Amino acid sequence: MERIMAAGVSHARESTSAQWKITVGESLVASGAATVSFVLLDLPVWAMFIGWIAYFTRGIDFRHGAINFACVLVGLACGMAAALGLHALGPHLGAWTITVVVFSVAMVVVSLRLVPVFNNLLGFFLGLVSYFASHLPPSGMTFVKLGVAAAVGSIAGWLASLVQKHWSAKVRATPAV
Repeated sequence: MERIMAAGVSHARESTSAQWKITVGESLVASGAATVSFVLLDLPVWAMFIGWIAYFTRGIDFRHGAINFACVLVGLACGMAAALGLHALGPHLGAWTITVVVFSVAMVVVSLRLVPVFNNLLGFFLGLVSYFASHLPPSGMTFVKLGVAAAVGSIAGWLASLVQKHWSAKVRATPAV
């Protein structure tokens, strides 16, 4: 009986150790991605985290992460189109411009959930939020800047998921007596 209890305690320690390693590893990935975004690429760190969040919205593997990232880019483009719509229609519709533009963009984005495979509604809205939070003008450079930041975040999310899988597999491979 003591041997079984000792094995259980040992397994619990290994599990706690693995959780600690996962936490440290994921934190290192996040800080590395933030550093690359800010220092090397001169991108907003918050925009990198848009990609990180998107990676984990649906399916946690490279394929789903790439699809989620693509949905963020579509949302980003929709946000920029909305900004152009606001600018173009503002002089004609006044205060009603926001109603017309938001309704139109929401119809497009919510309808996109019906598209096979590329139908991550959260990803689309993360892209929209990314654009509007940036307060940047709708331009190709804005799309590239926010898209690259989201790409760095998506790659970081994928790396963090690999850290999780690696250390979780080590705990499962350890026999509990």
